[in-house]
Amino acid sequence: MNPEIAAYYSGQWDEDARIRTGLGELELIRTHEIVSRYLPEGSLDVIDIGGASGVHSEWLLDMGHRVDLVDPVPSLVDQAVNRLGGRTGFTATAGDGRSLPFGDDRYDAVMVFGPLYHLTEKADRLVAWSEARRVCRPGALVFAAAISRFSSLFSGLSGDVIFDPTFRGVVERDLVDGQHRNPEGRDYFTTAYFHHPDELRSEASEAGLDVMAVLGVEGIGAWIPRLERSWEDPERRAIIVEAARAIESEPTLLGLGPHLILVGRNP
Repeated sequence: MNPEIAAYYSGQWDEDARIRTGLGELELIRTHEIVSRYLPEGSLDVIDIGGASGVHSEWLLDMGHRVDLVDPVPSLVDQAVNRLGGRTGFTATAGDGRSLPFGDDRYDAVMVFGPLYHLTEKADRLVAWSEARRVCRPGALVFAAAISRFSSLFSGLSGDVIFDPTFRGVVERDLVDGQHRNPEGRDYFTTAYFHHPDELRSEASEAGLDVMAVLGVEGIGAWIPRLERSWEDPERRAIIVEAARAIESEPTLLGLGPHLILVGRNP
């Protein structure tokens, strides 16, 4: 794993807190909602690739599924074990999404939530897609998350960092080829790849998956700082979530929010 990316998730950034608190929880709620909508009934065998500290594994376990988590950052795997290690049906392993330590046709559902963010070369992403398909049974579902091509532009506008010439240079490259790089001495995320919605669909198809949907996760709400105050009110929170849900499949708005989810099926 790129040492810069490993360092970012090992100590520079608390991803677990980001997605469990405040407006960042919009991503967690919407991800849970989208995946739950497509999963078949019953107790399933699920692999959570790039599962980090187990934030998604936790609610999958709560639903009665068995979950194997894999992540390349050992400290995040340790967090997952500390939180969920006593749960029946849960394992956590340090590993790479391009070379999974599991056999073929093993899972009813595959979550690829993280690897596509940081595999900057298409060849590596296709390997990750192929591995996800390899370990799932025929007819199984594959859920893959990606960062939207337009995320740095909207993030910059929402927080005024867009007025920093260095950041604008980052945005310009992101918009051209999706290759996001953090300039030395700055804190503009870490080395990453930002997908165009159409590209996400084409990669999954190239890997042999049947694409069922490409959905926007958070919508514009994630970029509006003043909504942090409203998020604490359950009624207003429900309205913010509904606003994201209302446009999740609108083709012209797919890239509006920070994240995309592709839902595919192994033929």
